[in-house]
Amino acid sequence: ASAGHREVAPPRPSARPARRPAPPRRPAPSGPRTIKLADPRRRLRLVTGCLLLVFAIFAGRLVQLQLLDSDALAAAAGANKYVRVSLPAERGSITAADGTVLATSVDAYDITADPTMFTPEFTHLPDAPEQAAALLAPILGQSKEELAGKLHPNSKNPKSQYALLMARQSPETKNQIADLKSSLAEQVDTAACRGQRLLLDKPAAKGGRQFLDAACVNPLAGAFWDQSTRRSYPAGGLAANLVGFVNAEGVGTGGLELQYQQQLAGEDGHSTYAASAGRRVATAGGARQDPVPGTDLRLTVDPDVQWAAQRAITDQVANAGAEKGYVIVQDVRTGQVLAMATSPGFDPNDLASARADQLGNAALQDAYEPGSTAKLMTMAAVLDTGKANWDTHVEVPNTLQRADRVFHDDVDHETWYLTLAGVLAKSSNIGTIEAAEHLGATQAESNKVLADYLDRFGIGKPSGLGFPGETRGILAKPEEWNGSQQYTIPFGQGLSVNALQATSVFSTIANGGVRIVPSLLAGTTGPDGKYTPAPAGAQNRVVSEQTAKTLTEMLESVVTDEQGTGTTAKIPGYRVAGKTGTANRVDPKTGKYSGYTASFIGFAPADQPRVTVSCVIQDPVNGHFGGQLCGPVFKQVMEFTLKTLQVPPSGSEAPNLPVDWKP
Repeated sequence: ASAGHREVAPPRPSARPARRPAPPRRPAPSGPRTIKLADPRRRLRLVTGCLLLVFAIFAGRLVQLQLLDSDALAAAAGANKYVRVSLPAERGSITAADGTVLATSVDAYDITADPTMFTPEFTHLPDAPEQAAALLAPILGQSKEELAGKLHPNSKNPKSQYALLMARQSPETKNQIADLKSSLAEQVDTAACRGQRLLLDKPAAKGGRQFLDAACVNPLAGAFWDQSTRRSYPAGGLAANLVGFVNAEGVGTGGLELQYQQQLAGEDGHSTYAASAGRRVATAGGARQDPVPGTDLRLTVDPDVQWAAQRAITDQVANAGAEKGYVIVQDVRTGQVLAMATSPGFDPNDLASARADQLGNAALQDAYEPGSTAKLMTMAAVLDTGKANWDTHVEVPNTLQRADRVFHDDVDHETWYLTLAGVLAKSSNIGTIEAAEHLGATQAESNKVLADYLDRFGIGKPSGLGFPGETRGILAKPEEWNGSQQYTIPFGQGLSVNALQATSVFSTIANGGVRIVPSLLAGTTGPDGKYTPAPAGAQNRVVSEQTAKTLTEMLESVVTDEQGTGTTAKIPGYRVAGKTGTANRVDPKTGKYSGYTASFIGFAPADQPRVTVSCVIQDPVNGHFGGQLCGPVFKQVMEFTLKTLQVPPSGSEAPNLPVDWKP
């Protein structure tokens, strides 16, 4: 630039851009402003459509609830709202004639557990089931392995919160577990243990220590107990084969417990109440039907006589090395069973220690060939039909050929010359066959007459007790008797009976020829507390009163005469009428004859009969004659029974009928 001109700097840019010039204002309208509204019909259609859609949804749901799903929803609501709880009935008791309790129900507890409370996640222990099992095993009497298996979650139902460890345990067992659980709970509730559990609950603990110290865990936290009842038998094995037992669910499984299951069990009740979220709603009402207790049974059994019978047969079975034996005591005037003892027996409080063959009642369930005790029925038929008298002369050879067999007596002998009373006293098989042959003009007619009397005495028919498993014995129709049976049946082989049937035959003669159906039940006491006596047993005349009297005197000769087979049954001061029996025994396993059945049945006092006692011993080793083995048992039980019942001694001497005659 030249000196004469001054340089002018360019303008500095502004910090903010220049404001945009405002647009020119429109001129204000000269008239009033107009507002244009939306179309109302369009808005109305929109609102109406929305309302219709809502109503359609409500209507559809209402149709579904009221028509389509109403039944299912009502059922679901009822199920969720009301809870039904069963109220078990108390089982009736069984008592002896004097009120001695033979079976009753007592408080018990089911020991249970929640397997989910024994997992490592819950307990923080790797072996909680094993630790709990080690503590419970000595108390429950189970192995550790068995208990631990129950405490582990079920593989089929791993979420199950219930496991039954042991049912129907005594209050003492429950208290032991409760005390131990409480003691462990106090032990682990310490500040140190609480601190350990707090650490495990923190998120950081997930990557650290996984388990608690064993001293800080209660292994029995998941063990519980539910109140229940169990069957108790205060008298132990007394009359156990009669009373029977119940199973683990408390249901009668054997003996009278089974026979009268429905009456003893009663009727369970129930309680229904409203619940919400698992809690009872007290104001919602409910219903309750109280359980009906079971009926109490009073038996005809005299506990003292039962005890004496059990002791006597148990001792003799052991002495004889026998398989088993049974004794029955019956009141001849009423037919009531005063005792029914079986050896070997069992204790229903300890079924685990009993063998299966001990749990039944062999006196009613065994069918055996009675042998010579059945000769009483043959003699009854002969006398009652008038074919012979007690003093009829019978010539008895050493052997007798009939059909395809040669028959013998128990001992070899020269020809015996016996009265009919002597045939019974000396228990001659041959003499009995000869007497029975006179019952009809032909052998077939004789068979029919004898079969008719056997039927009257109750042979081949139920005894009337209705006892579970009772046998009716075996008696073929007379037209079916084979060549041997028509000669063996008169002396007690080729037919079978149970011990009560055989006993009832002698009670019939003792009762003047009238048979009374045996009974075991004296009466019942219902839920209302009212005692109802059982009806008396039905009666029917089998033989005439004179026949029964003559047979009684003949039976006395068996016991009193020196040649009689039952002299071991004598009781000082009392006249005794009875008969021995020694029979070949059919082995139930092979169906062939093996061993013997020894027996003695009689009644006393013979002049005023009151009681019949029978003894049967199966398969003895040390001896096998009925008089030898069962005569002493009869005497022991009969003496005790007569004293217990305060029966006065006989007021007259036995007639001592002659047993032989001289040709």
